[in-house]
Amino acid sequence: MTQASVAVPVIEMRGISITFPGVKALDGVDFRMFPGEVHSLMGENGAGKSTLIKALTGVYGIDAGTITLAGEQVSFSGPAQAQASGISTVYQEVNLLPNLSVAENIMLGREPRRFGSIDWRAMRRRSTELLAGLNLDLDPGSLLGDHSLAVQQLVAIARAIDVQAKVLILDEPTSSLDADEVAELFRVIRSLKEQGVAILFVSHFLDQVYEICDRLTVLRNGKLVGEYLVEELLRIDLVQKMIGKELTALDDLEQRARSVVVDESDAATFVQATKLGRRGAVHPADLPIAAGEVVGLAGLLGSGRTEFARLLGGIDRADTGELVIRGKATKLRTPRQAISHRIAFSSENRRDEGVVGDLTVRDNIVLALQADRGWFRPIPAKRRDELTQSYIQALNIRPGNPDALVRNLSGGNQQKVLLARWLAIAPRLLILDEPTRGIDIGAKAEIQKLVFNLAENGMSVLFISAELEEVLRLSHRIVVLRDRHVVADLENEGLTVDSLLALIAEGSNDDDDPDASVAVAVGALGANDPVAASDPDPTTTDSTGGSR
Repeated sequence: MTQASVAVPVIEMRGISITFPGVKALDGVDFRMFPGEVHSLMGENGAGKSTLIKALTGVYGIDAGTITLAGEQVSFSGPAQAQASGISTVYQEVNLLPNLSVAENIMLGREPRRFGSIDWRAMRRRSTELLAGLNLDLDPGSLLGDHSLAVQQLVAIARAIDVQAKVLILDEPTSSLDADEVAELFRVIRSLKEQGVAILFVSHFLDQVYEICDRLTVLRNGKLVGEYLVEELLRIDLVQKMIGKELTALDDLEQRARSVVVDESDAATFVQATKLGRRGAVHPADLPIAAGEVVGLAGLLGSGRTEFARLLGGIDRADTGELVIRGKATKLRTPRQAISHRIAFSSENRRDEGVVGDLTVRDNIVLALQADRGWFRPIPAKRRDELTQSYIQALNIRPGNPDALVRNLSGGNQQKVLLARWLAIAPRLLILDEPTRGIDIGAKAEIQKLVFNLAENGMSVLFISAELEEVLRLSHRIVVLRDRHVVADLENEGLTVDSLLALIAEGSNDDDDPDASVAVAVGALGANDPVAASDPDPTTTDSTGGSR
């Protein structure tokens, strides 16, 4: 018998309903967690996952239902009260203070005091202990803002651990972590699990869910689909439960993408970067992009993917090389200049560099188009409404209310609003930096299909993703970066995840045969095939049960 079958739930939510203007976010949802388990909450963006978490932590009040903590009915007025009761949350977007030290962030609001003043020595000592528990060699006196997002995420987790939580909620905790950091986080999660902490692990990475979680609860359209033991639910069945239908579109999409032949003649080249680079960011590199071509950038975090894309999007200025757009040498000094050349850059940081949460869906969609026209030439109201409605329908933005504030939308729908903004200016080159990160598989499929359809209609796309399967699925050509150098520029014919991993890990030398170097590297990786390792055991039986 599992621990969950004999223990009393530490958290139990029954019949939870929440209604926002024009949409029922949760409809009679049941959810429970047991001590010493890792539980995943699964569903498409807009399924109600974030709303359920916010109801649990007191961000939202509930219209119907009950919440019990350790057998006692509770009603939290806010996250602080929930935290005081032992429910701690680490959000996907790191909400710490970069201008304070690591120690100050970890102990913020809980600073040890001595004779009425902060005991800085005790604060540093306690922070050092917490960081050591995460196996993180970090100076607690260093400024948080001087560290990478990955390190800041670990600091946020260290802060959450310090409150002696009964329930720890991790919302997309691995989105900014590399493989070694994920492994270290999982070690900490398992240690907390052994101590009896109930951990809610929210992630769109199915491999990670199946590696670390014991059970999962699936939501769809604000309703409960079911609760399942991870070991009893095949991945394909999980996907079908999340989206309510079989997901065959991506397989068809990949076949169509591989069958397309792109005209790469000079006449068809929309952008040609020659020895384009920026000191301290990315070494000079060449990159032609043809009309109707999807070029994928592959590489690890810090490889220079985003830095190179920012040069093409006018976000950062190149200090070496030349950029030719439609046959004319051009210098891009600002994003507005890029937009005037019909180049649109969609940032990976959609919260700070993308959507404006306090504006409506309509205002967000027309923002770039209005800026391009000039603020003294307002878009007529009728045109604004027509444009907004057309993109809401085309991209399946939910809820379909143009007056809804973007901050109230799920991550996937925020990403669609951001894409609609750039599509509204009719770009010739669309640069997408991690457009599907942190969103569910259904929204991901829609965005990937959109990218392919745009390319079929002649738009050039520069596509960046940490998920190599996604890069392979969509790209006609793949450019691999390592240590801020371009190490390969390959046609997507016969490439595999293994061969890309080999190039990312080993790179290539100008004097070597790249095909031979890839073959050697792939052979070396064969014993540790990450794709094969991720496949479920074919003997695993499907769960036929629903809520237990």
